[in-house]
Amino acid sequence: MLATSTIKRLPLRRLAASAVAVRAPTQAIHRSPTFSPPSSSRFARSAMSAPFSTSTSTKSSAPTGAPAVEYDPEISDIASYVHNFKIDSEVALDTSRYILLDTIGCGLEALRFPQCSALLGPLVAGTTVPNGTRVPGTPFQLDPVNGAFNIGAMIRWLDYNDCWLAAEWGHPSDNLGAILGVADWIARTNKAGGNVAGGKVPTIRDVLEAMIKAHEIQGVLALENSFNRVGLDHVLLVKVASAAVVSKMLGLTEEQTKAAVSQAFVDGQSLRTYRHTPNTMSRKSWAAGDACQRAVNLAFKVQQGQSGVPTVLSAPVWGFYDVLFKGKKFEYQRPYGSYVMENVLFKVSYPAEFHSQTAVEAAQKIYKILADKGKSAADIKEVTNRTHEACIRIIDKQFKPMDNFADRDHCVQYMVATMLAFNRLEATDYLDGGEAASSPLVESLRKTIKCVEDPQFTKDYHDPSLRTISNALTVTLKDGTVLDEVVVEAPLGHRLRRDEAKPEILAKYKRHLSHHFDEAKIKDLLALSTDASKLDSMDVDSYMDLYVKEKMDW
Repeated sequence: MLATSTIKRLPLRRLAASAVAVRAPTQAIHRSPTFSPPSSSRFARSAMSAPFSTSTSTKSSAPTGAPAVEYDPEISDIASYVHNFKIDSEVALDTSRYILLDTIGCGLEALRFPQCSALLGPLVAGTTVPNGTRVPGTPFQLDPVNGAFNIGAMIRWLDYNDCWLAAEWGHPSDNLGAILGVADWIARTNKAGGNVAGGKVPTIRDVLEAMIKAHEIQGVLALENSFNRVGLDHVLLVKVASAAVVSKMLGLTEEQTKAAVSQAFVDGQSLRTYRHTPNTMSRKSWAAGDACQRAVNLAFKVQQGQSGVPTVLSAPVWGFYDVLFKGKKFEYQRPYGSYVMENVLFKVSYPAEFHSQTAVEAAQKIYKILADKGKSAADIKEVTNRTHEACIRIIDKQFKPMDNFADRDHCVQYMVATMLAFNRLEATDYLDGGEAASSPLVESLRKTIKCVEDPQFTKDYHDPSLRTISNALTVTLKDGTVLDEVVVEAPLGHRLRRDEAKPEILAKYKRHLSHHFDEAKIKDLLALSTDASKLDSMDVDSYMDLYVKEKMDW
């Protein structure tokens, strides 16, 4: 376990060097070579050389498809990876099983919150789709497009599923909305006599492999490319990754996968406006569901014959790079493999934005230190949080008003203050009118918590061999006493603490199940979740049926 007070860095680096060695995939490396868009001059010459005739038969000027040019290599690379890369990493597969149960558990927990459950179900009340996607914890059976939204929204609602932090941030398990939504529908349709993707009934092993690839696409694109710096929301990457893996699940060809991915890039992209003051609001909780829905919709449109947009990224003036990325091309740190799933972060301890996890853990230790001294949060004069740049940019809101749930769960000062005051941080602590949200102590304390960047913490955050998310709290009491700094570099869900986290991940899953199912059902689900062979071989629809509830409890 990592020390959490006056941590020495060298042992952590040695641990990282031995435990997080970069693994080069044995399969073909999919890189993005330098690409020059084909010149349009050859098309112009072809048009001008044709003789003009008033007697020539006329044809509609409406285009039937994109011109026959090669796809941007970045698009081709994704499609090749999805169709040709073999998943053989046992670490990735083992991690993906924990991600699956953890993510579904997060979705079930979100059903307890009326703002979330109000968005779920069919667009037209009472609609049931034959062989439709089942939404966990509900009686709903929906078309796969709406099913993707429902599952995607509920698993992201509480900001408690997995996390990936790099130049861009995100939550790769968001893609499960699309993956489960489509896989369940395919399984039920094919069992009813359908012939989707050749009639095969997908198993949970197929879901796990799709998850690993979706994680990898989203995560590798995020390593060196900051979409937030140009104002775009990270759910763009959910849409791209989901479109890629879902197209393969539907039985589309590699060329059609290119088309689906290109359509995801040409789509209008979500702005981060709803994540920042003064516009912070609940759309940030269903944005991933929206991305899943759009991805599945686009994959179906390609299946129905729509072509792609080959130079969607590189086209001068009109392409993604020129319009939305300030003319820059994507940069790549590594080829696609299974690195992201192997290194993904679990949110184990607290339903809190991930850049704050170690700060909240440090605050919990300080609560105990204060109690041992006969002190409490009321005795605190000020707190300094030594942190990394991303924490400051995203969740440093020392003096900004806390108007709603969305403000509170993205404010490091609020989360730390709540832990210092109550020795807890739960999803209900973000609710309007709750004990924490209405606490004068929390409100006054959060305004004394100042964030300062430690350049080394920022460097370690981006180091592929470390990927730590460090925070260090120093508390000054009103009597002038300065407590020893408490440092936490890697949160419990980090790969460096994976074995320590696994029992806690299962406990979190069990806790989330407990509000929906009886003890016997929970025991069966836990047993299944830890039996890799049985779980992997299970048909997706049979697995999803385990979470069905025929009555609404909210």
